Formats: sequence, C-alpha cells, structure tokens
Amino acid sequence: MKHVEYTPRGVCSTKIVFDIDDQGLIRNLAFTNGCNGNLKAIGKLCEGQKAEHIKTLLAGNTCHSRPTSCADQLAKAIEASIK
Repeated sequence: MKHVEYTPRGVCSTKIVFDIDDQGLIRNLAFTNGCNGNLKAIGKLCEGQKAEHIKTLLAGNTCHSRPTSCADQLAKAIEASIK
C-alpha cells in the first residue's frame, strides 16, 4: 500500500491524504480544511474505487471562478502518486 500526502494549490483545502492499495484502489481519503461536508462525501464516494478512474473522472473540475477545485487537486495528487 502506498501512502500519499499532497498539498493542494489554489483551493481552500490545505492537505489531501490517501492510500492506494496493491490493486490500485483508493483507501482512507481525507481532506484538511475546505468544504467539510462535500469533501467527506468525495472521500466516501472514492473509497474502494480505482485511482485511475477517479483521476479521469475528477480532472478539470472547477470551483466558482477558480480554474481548479479540491476534486481537481485530488486528480492531480493521484497523477503525481502513480508516475
């Protein structure tokens, strides 16, 4: 299992942590700060899902007028962790 800690940029969340297990599934996803309810929901929805699928699904998602979002930052964290 690979543990990932990522510092997002351009969003309210200040930290994203998760694990990717040996089958490439996301485990234990948590965000620090940001929109608490929405980010907990993202964590629940991503739990046990293929990291590659989540990366593709969430990449490019924006928040208000920002060119990124916490979901997009999660996609970037996954991309960085699987290179």
